[in-house]
Formats: sequence, structure tokens, C-alpha cells
Amino acid sequence: MSAGQPPGPARKGAYMSSLFKGFRDFIMRGNVVDLAVGIVIGAAFTGLVNQFTASFLDPLIHRYLSPSTLGGSGISLGHKQFLDYAAFINAVITFLLVAAVLYFLVVMPMNKLAERRKRGQVEEPAAPAQDILLLTEIRDALRERNSAGPGTPA
Repeated sequence: MSAGQPPGPARKGAYMSSLFKGFRDFIMRGNVVDLAVGIVIGAAFTGLVNQFTASFLDPLIHRYLSPSTLGGSGISLGHKQFLDYAAFINAVITFLLVAAVLYFLVVMPMNKLAERRKRGQVEEPAAPAQDILLLTEIRDALRERNSAGPGTPA
């Protein structure tokens, strides 16, 4: 096979298989999953903190305008200012739901898989077959030979 020709179907299938195996191994690393979970939890926590600020801290700063009275979904502080506890409770529930979903659908299964691998119940990815290793060596030798240039003795 010359350098300008596309790979055949069998070679393309082996390439795709190795590509997906490499991607699977990358995703299965604990630090990648931990990082993804951390980013999602951080985003949810940011929403929680922002809502706490908007619901409680901002109205408390303006508290001096009038005495408080109870309102519909919050505590009215007068002059169109109120503690919006309903929105904050909603943000807390959203945060807890996101954290629970991530834990039960991502973290817990990954931890169980890692535990099974340590105990030997789940096989580690198998090494390439002997014929694949031989074909890889032939490919590398041909590539090296072709890169030496024309007229070079083999």
C-alpha cells in the first residue's frame, strides 16, 4: 500500500477500534470524571450562591427603608423590597437534584467499576492480538523504508 492510498476496510476498522479504545481509556480515568463532576457541581453551586445573594443579602441591605411585613412568596421589606425565600429554596432543591443525579449516575457506577477492576472481576483491556502486533511491525518497517527515499537499499 503506497502512502497516497486510503486504508482498506479492515485497516480502517482496526483504526476505529483503537480510536474508541483510546477514548474509552481516557474517559475511564478517575481524574477526568472527577473534573467533570467538579465543573457541574461548581456551576450548580454558583447558581445557588447567586440566588442566595439575590434573595437574602440584597434585600437585607435595603432593609432600613421600612419595617417588614409578610408577603406572598417572600417577606416584604417595604418599598418594593422583599426576601424571596421561594426562589432560594428552588435553587437549593435544584442544586441537590443535580448533585444527586451526578452521584448516582456517574460517580457511583465509576467507583463500582474501579472497585471491580481492583478485585479482578472486570478484565483490564486485553493486549493486541499477535497478528495485529506483527502487522504493526510490518507497517512501521515499510514506513521507515519509504521515508528513507528512493534508491536507498532495503
